[in-house]
Amino acid sequence: MKKETLAVTGMSCASCAARIEKGLKNSRGVHDVVVNLALEKAVVEFDDSQISKRDIVDKITGLGYGVIKEQPSHTGEAEPDATGMARKKEVKKLKTAFFISALLSLPLFLAMVSGLFKIPISILHNPFFQLALATPVQFVMGWRFYKNAYHSLRSLSPGMDLLVAMGTSAAYFFSIYNGFFKKMPVGEHAELYFEASAIVITLVLLGKYLEAVAKGKTSEAIKKLIALQPKLARVVRDGEEADIPIEQVVVGDTIRVRPGEKIAVDGLVTHGNSAVDESMLTGESIPVEKQPGDSILGGTINKNGSLTFTAAKVGKDTLLAQIIKVVEEAQGSKAPIQKLVDKVAGVFVPAVLFIAVITFLIWVFIVGSVSMGITAAVSVLVIACPCALGLATPTAIMVGTGKGAENGILIKNGESLETTLKVNALVLDKTGTITKGKPVVTDIVPVDGIPKSDLLSYAAGIEKSSEHPLAEAIVREAQALSVETHEAEGFSALPGKGVSAVVRDRHVLMGTREFMHENNIDIEIIAEAVRSLEGDGKTVIFAALDGEIAGVIAAADTVKENSETAIRELQSSGMEVFMVTGDNRRTAEAIGRQVGIDKAHILAQVLPERKADEVKKLQDRGYIVAMAGDGINDAPALATADIGIAMGTGTDIAIEAGDITLMNGNLKTMLTAIKLSKKTMAKIKQNLFWAFIYNIIGIPFASFGLLSPIIAGAAMAFSSVSVVGNSLSLKRFTP
Repeated sequence: MKKETLAVTGMSCASCAARIEKGLKNSRGVHDVVVNLALEKAVVEFDDSQISKRDIVDKITGLGYGVIKEQPSHTGEAEPDATGMARKKEVKKLKTAFFISALLSLPLFLAMVSGLFKIPISILHNPFFQLALATPVQFVMGWRFYKNAYHSLRSLSPGMDLLVAMGTSAAYFFSIYNGFFKKMPVGEHAELYFEASAIVITLVLLGKYLEAVAKGKTSEAIKKLIALQPKLARVVRDGEEADIPIEQVVVGDTIRVRPGEKIAVDGLVTHGNSAVDESMLTGESIPVEKQPGDSILGGTINKNGSLTFTAAKVGKDTLLAQIIKVVEEAQGSKAPIQKLVDKVAGVFVPAVLFIAVITFLIWVFIVGSVSMGITAAVSVLVIACPCALGLATPTAIMVGTGKGAENGILIKNGESLETTLKVNALVLDKTGTITKGKPVVTDIVPVDGIPKSDLLSYAAGIEKSSEHPLAEAIVREAQALSVETHEAEGFSALPGKGVSAVVRDRHVLMGTREFMHENNIDIEIIAEAVRSLEGDGKTVIFAALDGEIAGVIAAADTVKENSETAIRELQSSGMEVFMVTGDNRRTAEAIGRQVGIDKAHILAQVLPERKADEVKKLQDRGYIVAMAGDGINDAPALATADIGIAMGTGTDIAIEAGDITLMNGNLKTMLTAIKLSKKTMAKIKQNLFWAFIYNIIGIPFASFGLLSPIIAGAAMAFSSVSVVGNSLSLKRFTP
């Protein structure tokens, strides 16, 4: 299976998108098709042994649409230039067509106004004068509607263009009949409807122009992300420093970046110290301190120091390129609610054509007025155009996912947005999600007569030789407090129990309670302090000097700063929050107490491979479950959950594993993600309301002759613009 994204031109409404989907799905070898009207893109999944990309392009062009050829860029994605240029060209063409159309329609509008107020201006009511003005509007400015109507009829998928072409043609040709073939009493003007056909086309063009401008704004998030990519990198090769195009950078290159410059690609710092602004990728406003050994990301900004780093990921492998890819795919996806809209769009136009015919027949044969029959039928055809239907869902998804990316929230697709709205249980992995995932020393408790600094000095001296996370925490604490450490001699380790060595001519033992018992060391003198520390969920390491207990050092995986606030806010919003961990129940409950998670909601001593089973149990109890984890060892649980939320690692696996990825690993961002999902879905529902309400109210009014074609055209144009405008209001969303 192969997946291709094609930029499609010439689509005007929901029916166009449906026609392309239907046409391609009927082709042998095509597995799936998603056409996005707002993005003007088609994502096609196909078996390239049965059908080629060229065949797919030919199929689309055969349906009457264009496909833009895009050049692959160094990120591996299509450069936006071709699509952007085509959109700008279309906006310019629509603007020109609208202004010419408006200029030619103005005298026809004045003729209508003067007729209403019985002001005699003979030139304005002259049939030849009106015909001369209306004809270029009808067949030059309105040619796009005829062309698209022809293709829609050929593929048996009538759409908006057919309605506009039929409605305006009826008014135009009826005016020709009345003006040139129908005999009128002396002194009376013929009933002409040239202004109706011309002004409707003008208003539809205005609507299309405003819609095209607004649609361009919905994809601004992608443009901002692409703009983050620097064009040049300062590379050091063979001792020479040179600025080269970013696409020429290879893994292993040494790159220098000065204060205020953008970091070119992902890499590892080798020299220098600086603070780096990563807010454009993570949404976290505070700059992150970087020193040798730290990783840095392409597209972020070096603030105040010079850095030298080695390129680790380039081109399409950089985190920024992956983010752009995820956002593009999300914006091109459909929410499940769109499937209902697609079904409605499929039967909508034939239903409207039927209503228009019935309206015309009733007015002609029952009421006895041909002119009112044509006016009412034209109004029905024009107001019922389903443009807004096709824009309601994708424009909101585009703005919502773009806004998410700006705040460090990557939402994979429209389905994830819709499902997040229904989630009522959130399972949080403890390590790395609620806690920092890195143990730190919390307490140093020596026995009487031994200074704290001495206990820490001996402990750090022996633990320097160990690779255990708790040993690293002790060494870090000694460095932080500037405690002198000495080299250990004769170091030996018993896995799972402890370590022994000689430090400063004293025999040192560090380890568990069992390790002390095995070495006949009495720990009763410090037992009460140990019970208190363990009651708080801390891990206790015993230290002995020359066969006597010297004290204990306690370490714990500390809770992230915002975890408690975020969990309480999630709970107050009606979410049931669970914690899953491999720790023993006492440690798990201690963490649970700190962040406000009920004992009954703590799932302790759960092995990584069993976390998915715990998620399944909650689903079996009727919960819609979101699971948040680090995206690596939690991948099975993330995949099992209704919504998988990968926390903050920014790794390929995290982005792949989760439906939503929180780039900064902050639980408060999860709250933002849920609120953003709710806001986006609310906008979709509002959009669908606006898209339908114009038709529900307008069609009966038009059928009864209470709506002129001009007002119908204005209402139809306004419906599309109001839907896109409503989606754009999501840009005001703030976390």
